[in-house]
Amino acid sequence: MNRTTIYPTILLLVMIIMLPAQIYGQQNGKVDFRNDKTGWNTGTKSENKVGGNLKVPTTSMPNVGLQYIDSLGNKGLASDKNFFRQDKFLGNEINRYSGRYQLRYGQLIIPTLLIGTGLIGIESDWLKYQNREIRDELQEDIDRKATFDDFSQYVPMAAVYGLNLAGIKGKNNFRDRTMILATSYLVMGVTVESLKNITRVERPDGSSRNSFPSGHTATAFMGAEFLWQEYKDVSPWIGVAGYSVAAGTGFFRMYNNRHWLTDVMAGAGIGILSTKMAYWAYPYIQKKLFGRTRLKNVAAMPFYSNEGKGLSCMITF
Repeated sequence: MNRTTIYPTILLLVMIIMLPAQIYGQQNGKVDFRNDKTGWNTGTKSENKVGGNLKVPTTSMPNVGLQYIDSLGNKGLASDKNFFRQDKFLGNEINRYSGRYQLRYGQLIIPTLLIGTGLIGIESDWLKYQNREIRDELQEDIDRKATFDDFSQYVPMAAVYGLNLAGIKGKNNFRDRTMILATSYLVMGVTVESLKNITRVERPDGSSRNSFPSGHTATAFMGAEFLWQEYKDVSPWIGVAGYSVAAGTGFFRMYNNRHWLTDVMAGAGIGILSTKMAYWAYPYIQKKLFGRTRLKNVAAMPFYSNEGKGLSCMITF
């Protein structure tokens, strides 16, 4: 490998190598009780002490989840303070849902490092030197520019809707994921434009003074994180593909002499963080806009069948 390609190749590899840490940090607290419409599974077998031998029937009702509680032979359990904390009991599932978009500080490490490195690069002589070296290496043998980055920035976010149209369902329904995407795009756009106007960094090609951070890269990584969040429970490779496209977008911003390395790194961090913030904030946004949370309406009634007697609990989302 010659010197012309070694620096951008290292950059691309570093961005992709960071993915396992990103994936590992988000696997904790995974909730896997979903159906196509609501994100909740309605066909699982109860494994708690109460009603452990009863199978929950599947239902075609789109917004209802049912759990059965065997009320015979278990008197006094309801008064036990640990009763409602049993794993896979409905009450525990409700508590776990509140953590579905929970803020975990470990998820801030990668975007914070990327943004921080980019900001330091505005004043750091060493990072400025690295920026120029990479720019010079990339521009040595370039005969024509590529327009890949103008389109690839939108590929990861578009893939979310494309996969849903193909029948591969993600975490959220159309309304929810669109609200999340709109929130992340708003956060990303305001942040990028504000920093461009504040920092006034000159582009590598000298065309203007709005180089920092890279908006194309921020958009691409925002979409890659959006794709990862929606499909990490389906297949982690879908998210890896999205991040690979985003890394390629960042590379071509430098290849086309439109951005410095530190611009691209900061843009990537802003994009990732914007999507994370949108997911964390969405439960509050949903409550404000639609007047209720998914778990507000709960009803319970006794039941009797050949399999036993007990209590049926219905939750409307």
